[in-house]
Amino acid sequence: MLIRKNIEGNVPSSEITPKQHFLSRRNLITGAAAAGVGVLALRSVPGLIHPDAVHADQKLEAASSKYTVPDAQTPFSKATTYNNFYEFGTDKSDPAKNAHTLHTRPWTVQVTGLVKKPLTLDIDSILKYRPLESRVYRHRCVEAWSMVIPWDGYSLSEFINFVQPLPSAKFVQFLSDDKSSDMPHKPFGYNWPYSEGLRMDEAMNPLCLLTFGCYGEVLPNQNGAPVRVVSPWKYGFKNGKSIVKMNFTDKQPRTLWNDMAANEYGFYSNVNPKVDHPRWSQAHERRIDSSAFPKTIPTLMFNGYGDQVASMYAGMDLKKYY
Repeated sequence: MLIRKNIEGNVPSSEITPKQHFLSRRNLITGAAAAGVGVLALRSVPGLIHPDAVHADQKLEAASSKYTVPDAQTPFSKATTYNNFYEFGTDKSDPAKNAHTLHTRPWTVQVTGLVKKPLTLDIDSILKYRPLESRVYRHRCVEAWSMVIPWDGYSLSEFINFVQPLPSAKFVQFLSDDKSSDMPHKPFGYNWPYSEGLRMDEAMNPLCLLTFGCYGEVLPNQNGAPVRVVSPWKYGFKNGKSIVKMNFTDKQPRTLWNDMAANEYGFYSNVNPKVDHPRWSQAHERRIDSSAFPKTIPTLMFNGYGDQVASMYAGMDLKKYY
């Protein structure tokens, strides 16, 4: 029988299980993902990353899912050292070097806007609300490179159902942390905080994942700890990281990249090999894998998830609504 946890209860730091108590698999429950206090054994790649940027070696209990792909997975070492997370720097290597400054506990997420009961929730209550699934997704960056990553979380729709948006809510906006104490390397010239958004039917699609971990462990800071969204049929910048607020609205929300260059970064930004970026083709991608020289492969419409998502865009001009 599935027991629903009380999401409104907060979990104090004192209840986080330290590593020395991880004596059996029974202790490796999702609550153990309440990381951020106490320094545990760290995984590092010398010369590439700050040793504190990769998370403490804490496991998540996540059941295998029907959502998977036959593609070879990108190695952990590459998925955590080649990132776009501009709050920590604009080079691909910057997040792994700089994200150790992000403090992921205590952490709360505000739910605002068109919901029955606006509220603020502790991250550990959100994490433990539903059992986690391990889903292997293709991840496509707008810059024409891609990875295959096993993410751990549960469908965003489960959380949205809990907060009960009003019928008038048509979009959900995700706002990321931008505190200078967490992100002292934030570059100037951007309209922080990072903002992204989805139409409600997109957010409610079962593929859209509220994500707390990857590779069976809590999210590394540079990958969006402690909570992010993964919508695998969209370009990666659509997936808000280090989320501190979800705002439900009846109007299309502003999003950072669309504000900065609407001709390059559309609100929908579905993966589409037929619609090129103004500065490069989107027909192919470099797959980041275990090889020294990534191979170039054809890009799939909706990143290969057309069967699950194409119906949401029936009748839309996907060149106009890119």
